[in-house]
Amino acid sequence: MKNHINILISGALLLILSACKVSKDIETPKSAVPETYRSNPDAGAASIAETDWRSFFSDKTLQTLIDSALVRNNDLLIAQQNIEIARLRLTQAKWGNVPTLNLQVSASSTNPSENSLNGLSLSQFVGQHHIDDFTAAATLSWEADIWGKIKNRKKAALSQYLQSAEATNALRTIIVSNVAKGFYNLLMLDAQLDVARKNLALNQRTLDMINLRFESGQVTSLAQQQAEAQRLVAAQLVPFLEQQIAIQENALSVLTGSFPKAVERQILLSDLAVADKLDAGVPSQMAGLRPDVKAAEYYLQEANARTGAAKAELYPTLTITASGGVNAFEASNWFTMPASLFGSVAGGLTQPLLNGKRLRTQYEVSKAEREKAVIGFRQSVLVAVGEVSNALVSIDKLKLQYEAADNRRLQLARAVNNADMMFKSGMANYLEVITAQDNLLQSELGVLVQKKARLDAAVELYRSLGGGWR
Repeated sequence: MKNHINILISGALLLILSACKVSKDIETPKSAVPETYRSNPDAGAASIAETDWRSFFSDKTLQTLIDSALVRNNDLLIAQQNIEIARLRLTQAKWGNVPTLNLQVSASSTNPSENSLNGLSLSQFVGQHHIDDFTAAATLSWEADIWGKIKNRKKAALSQYLQSAEATNALRTIIVSNVAKGFYNLLMLDAQLDVARKNLALNQRTLDMINLRFESGQVTSLAQQQAEAQRLVAAQLVPFLEQQIAIQENALSVLTGSFPKAVERQILLSDLAVADKLDAGVPSQMAGLRPDVKAAEYYLQEANARTGAAKAELYPTLTITASGGVNAFEASNWFTMPASLFGSVAGGLTQPLLNGKRLRTQYEVSKAEREKAVIGFRQSVLVAVGEVSNALVSIDKLKLQYEAADNRRLQLARAVNNADMMFKSGMANYLEVITAQDNLLQSELGVLVQKKARLDAAVELYRSLGGGWR
């Protein structure tokens, strides 16, 4: 009865000690997240990041490309395996409080020296010159988690698992945005190729007209040569754009996990609408949606847990072991019950002494790692807010740039028509016609670049806010 009371008292003492927290956690610094964005101080609570990517990207071809990338992209498949590895480690860590049980079966034979004390005693009392030993035993060992060392290891494993999941989500957002930008770039190249071919035809008509003037002696060979040179500019641009289209198609194919092939598209760049204003919400909402920021927060939680585990290593460890089984020095009596039964119970406290300096250093290192995690979280928020602010100002200013570039294109288109008519009537020379056509070509190509830049800015805002992984 007295032994049972002692066991109950010891158990209660362990529970009391288990409630002690040897290391205080550092909370996530909420002050690291600003209240508003610089480029959008009056933003509301809504955010486009909460929109599913299938709703944000409405084109069916683009949706198919993104869906294929999320299923077959090799980088994403590797990230998913990292999640599985972290899950297995988490499952293993959950068994930290479970006692270890080992089964051992052994047999040995000892033949001591006949001139030794053991040999003389064996010969005198047993009448043999050797002794056999047969044992079958189960050993149970359990470490009491007094200081929360095992508990903190579980927390660290859980945080690692959550980090892996968020890292995969962050990769999804990058893949979604890269596929969208690649698709928009492909549409821009298609449009630029169409512009180049139209300008090539326009330059050819101008060259034909100048050739007729040359044959009638109205212009010199210099006019003919410069018109041909201008035509070759557009002619050179056509194969260059065809090359870029093939390269972009290959890049999209690799991104979607397939070998290089042509990418079908049933939409033109001019058919895509660009939103003039997109809802960004507030930074605190972004911090809760953006995977890399959440991963940085989980890393801080892991650092807290590892610091607690390192601190617990400095304190005594209570280990309880128990073993039992059968033992005999003759095989015929090995399983004779109950004479061959044996059992033992032991408990011990282990306090590190000579290795205390090493453990103290590990604890100090873990505290420094925790401070790095705090700084890393602040930096992740800082980068994220900066990216959102950049995207917001890009959407605003690119609209103005696009409008100016498009107005310039319209003016140059009129100038080409006027130069053509004036040249036919003899009121303008060939240089004015060639210059107007070259300016129009560059302007039309530039307008397409501006259109694509506006689409990219919208995608970048969507990604920087944490959209695309759902």
